[in-house]
Amino acid sequence: MTLVFAAPIPAHPQSGTGTTEKIRFEVASVTRNKADPSQKHPSDSNFPLGPGDAYAKTVGLFTATNMSLLTYIDFALKVTPDQGQALQARLPEWVKSERFDIQARAQGEPTKDQMRLMLRSLLEERFKMVWHRETQQVPVFALTMARPGVFGPMLQPHPADAACPAAIANPAGEGTRPPPPLTPDGKFPTACNRVAAIPATKPGNFRIGGRNVSLASIASALSFAGNLGRPVLDQTALKGTYDFSLEFTRENSASPSPEPHPVPQDAGPTFLEALKEQMGLKLNATKGLLETVVIDEIQQPSEN
Repeated sequence: MTLVFAAPIPAHPQSGTGTTEKIRFEVASVTRNKADPSQKHPSDSNFPLGPGDAYAKTVGLFTATNMSLLTYIDFALKVTPDQGQALQARLPEWVKSERFDIQARAQGEPTKDQMRLMLRSLLEERFKMVWHRETQQVPVFALTMARPGVFGPMLQPHPADAACPAAIANPAGEGTRPPPPLTPDGKFPTACNRVAAIPATKPGNFRIGGRNVSLASIASALSFAGNLGRPVLDQTALKGTYDFSLEFTRENSASPSPEPHPVPQDAGPTFLEALKEQMGLKLNATKGLLETVVIDEIQQPSEN
């Protein structure tokens, strides 16, 4: 099935929430992937379909194979991990389970945010997607400095003159992307602009890291990594971007509130201990405003 759009990409399209201007791919095809779901098949894309800025030159091409519609929605609407939990709970099962291949072409060399807007237009037309954003007050953890002005050894401002490769062409599917290489000192991943799982220094530990990422991005990733059960909102007041890594024993680290809890003898630090010791940060249970994404309507595509 192929959809053809005649509208060209404006020279300076608007982007982000609230835009009224729609931009579209010149040509796009959406095909249901009919590979046997009982067999493991890789999911690939020509650039990472995450909320971060990691991107690769595309020559105007958008190529993704064996992705769930949920993955495309997350990318098109720039859904963060915190927003994703609430979004998934309201979606029909087929949005999460059925797989689709999308091949599309745009003029020029669009930015990642322009790709988001074009895919958004495609989803609205092909899947009849209707959506909106709303703000709700929900239980959250506030991320703050453990000691004002004191950074942990694994959190540092990103050096402005540091080499920072951001063009990542690895597959975006779960389980298909190899761990990113580390910087020579072994502290951080080499690639910039995204938070990723990286090799731990001790068996049984879990480790994440990122370079040139904001504290808001780090906070969003912490909720998932620590299995906290509620969003983490950045209230550090730290500006700019940072390099970081965090390693902890994931087993027994989940808790509905940031309280210490026992771990096996000789295990690594708990999530909360590592957060304080390695990054100089802590969590405070509170309530906060969280913007959520709501899908009002979504339809299965017709078979052609």
